Order: sequence, then structure tokens, then C-alpha cells
Amino acid sequence: MTSNAASMELHVHPGETDLLIPLPGLQDLWDPHLIHTHYFGFSIPEAAIGGFVYIRYQPAFPLSQGGVCIFQGNDNVEFTDMAYLDYEITMPWPRIENNTITTDNGLRIEFVEPGVSARLTYTAPDGRLRMDLKADAVTPLLARGHVMPGEEEHHDLARKPGGSEQFMQVKGNLTLDGQAYDVDCFAPRDRSWRQVRVERRGAVASPPVGWSPMYFGPDLIFNQISFEPLDTNPRWAGLYDVGDRPSHHFAWVQRGDETRSITSVNRDVLEYHPRLHMATCQEITARDDRGEVYRFRGEAIACASIPSWPNASFRDSVYRWEDGEGRVSHCTYQEIWFDIYQRAMAERAAGPRV
Repeated sequence: MTSNAASMELHVHPGETDLLIPLPGLQDLWDPHLIHTHYFGFSIPEAAIGGFVYIRYQPAFPLSQGGVCIFQGNDNVEFTDMAYLDYEITMPWPRIENNTITTDNGLRIEFVEPGVSARLTYTAPDGRLRMDLKADAVTPLLARGHVMPGEEEHHDLARKPGGSEQFMQVKGNLTLDGQAYDVDCFAPRDRSWRQVRVERRGAVASPPVGWSPMYFGPDLIFNQISFEPLDTNPRWAGLYDVGDRPSHHFAWVQRGDETRSITSVNRDVLEYHPRLHMATCQEITARDDRGEVYRFRGEAIACASIPSWPNASFRDSVYRWEDGEGRVSHCTYQEIWFDIYQRAMAERAAGPRV
């Protein structure tokens, strides 16, 4: 177990933060790397399908990027390997009317009740994909800070950066290339606002971090983001100096109506994808602030490269998790890293030079 526990007090954001998407005033100069985001995910485990729905706002310009990514199976190495991809890097600022956000490529997010309920709709111009999903909260709208360790050093605290995470029950329908699917899953959503996510090379030095939300029932909803501890013999060993900081920097567990902090996380990766390099089989042991210990084992049934952060390697996946009692959860597992790790893994996969 990681001995240095991350200090964390859990807070809840008001629902109106869902629509906190500010633009600079006429006399304001905002960092070009300051962003807001909205993320929603979903899965169809029986078809090994994962969905990544994302908007990234760049208010200094103002521009946006985002769209819908649908991936199936474990062989989505290139972005265009995905079953369906409509993700634009450069779009105008979305149209925001009342509680509804609509992007230039047709993704529509309606916050039916901010902080509680949202509807996601999208229809492909060529008819290949139709999506109509309703996401209803099953946990509080928990406050979350930065994503990457070290990223917080670049934030402008005067602008009050923030973020949130929440588990949703996602129901609806998806039609892909004429095949209709029912969607009924539990999946997280998250967002950031006024965070400075620097894209300059070398600005953030961190091993790969993995986000592993899980929903087993109202009595056990788990979430953590961490890098692999050095004592698990991770592939990043020798590439980074993490000092004595804990491997996790944000984690919580929901036990019915009670939200508890996680004080220690040990994430041990057992298998990696041969080309995507992400974890495809891993075990997690965690302890909460009441001393209760949790053990999970998971395996990827679908995974893909995702285009949202061009200066980093970003992977999304659908994981099949089991808890210590044998209960099963299907949920996203996401991992991100920068060029030092990617080059090292590519060289390792290539083998010794002759």
C-alpha cells in the first residue's frame, strides 16, 4: 500500500456549475491553455462497445473541439480504427441556449436539471450513427481538482479553477451502421472549468495516470486516479522521479448515502496492450478513511486511442471489473501519458536492434 496518503476533503458543487462556461471580458487576457470541458461516457458491454463524448472549450480564442467517439473491441490503435469518429479539433464556440449546448458538428447536451440529469443526442450527417441517451445522477456532484500530477502548478488560482465528477445511470438507444443497441449502464461524467492544461512539451513530468471509476451498486461506487506505485515494478520505472508523493491524488468511495475519502491506493498492472501500451489487466487495492479495504481486478474488453489531447497519448476503454465478493461492473478506464513514456514503450515493443 502507498504509505503517503493524499490529503483530500470531499466537497459537493452546486448544479449550476454544469453551465459554468465563462468567456473573457473585452479587456481580459486569458492564458491560451485555459480550458473548460464536458465529458460523458457510456458502454454496451455485450457488444464490447465504448462511447466517449467530449467538448473542450478554449475561451481565449474563443474556439472549441470535440464530438463523439464510438469504439468496439481492443484493436483501435489509430483514431480512424474506431467504429465511428466525429471529433473536430477546431470548431466555433458552441451555441448555448438556456440549459442546452450544441456544437458545430451536431453534438447536443441538454442539462434537463443541472447537477442531476442530462440528455445527449447526436445524429451523423450520413446517417451512420444516431444517439439518444439520458444520464441521471446516482452520486453527488463531487468537486475534483486537476487531472495530471503537477498540472496544478500551472493554474491561475485567481480565476478559481475547478472541476467535478459524478456517476450517472445512462439509458437510451444507439444505432450504428443500421444495428440498434439499447444502452443501460452506469458511467461517470466529469468536467473542468478555468483550468490551465499546458500543452508545452515537458511542462508536466508524470508517469502514466489511470482513472478507474466503478459502479457495483448503491452500496459500492469506487473512483480513483493514480499512477502505478514504484513497488509494483511498473514500466515507467527509471523514466520519472516521483519522490515520496502518494501514487493517487484523487479517490473516493460511495457507500449508500455516505461518501468516504480514499487514503491509499495500490494499482498493480498485470498486462499491457502490445501496441496501445495501456493497462489491459490490473488489480487495485484501496483503503478508505474508515479503515475499510477494497480489492478489485479488471480486464479491458474494448480500448482505443482518443484524439482529445494531441500532446499526449490518451486511451479510453471498457473494463470488466470484479470486486472482492465477485460482483461485476463494466465501466470506462482511461489512461494518459506524455512523449517520454510513449517513446520508451515503442522502443521496448520494437525489441533490440540487430
